[in-house]
Amino acid sequence: MGFIAWILMGLIAGAIAKSIMKERGGWLSSLVTGLIGGVVGGWIGSALFDRGVTGFFSLWSWLLAIGGSVLVLWVYSLITRRK
Repeated sequence: MGFIAWILMGLIAGAIAKSIMKERGGWLSSLVTGLIGGVVGGWIGSALFDRGVTGFFSLWSWLLAIGGSVLVLWVYSLITRRK
């Protein structure tokens, strides 16, 4: 995938993950969450299923990016949870 495709996928995947987790934030935090989530999801997909984030129009890539973004948000909420 090209650089612009990664950015667009990260922005959309981060926004979807934030709506699933009911998190707040702007487009920049959605972009960062989605990009990190795409890398995490691609790594997990490659390790478990021998298929990573391959292309912009691949449903598998979108599921991995969104799943990775949700995982990143969940871990972040565990770390920053106030007692």
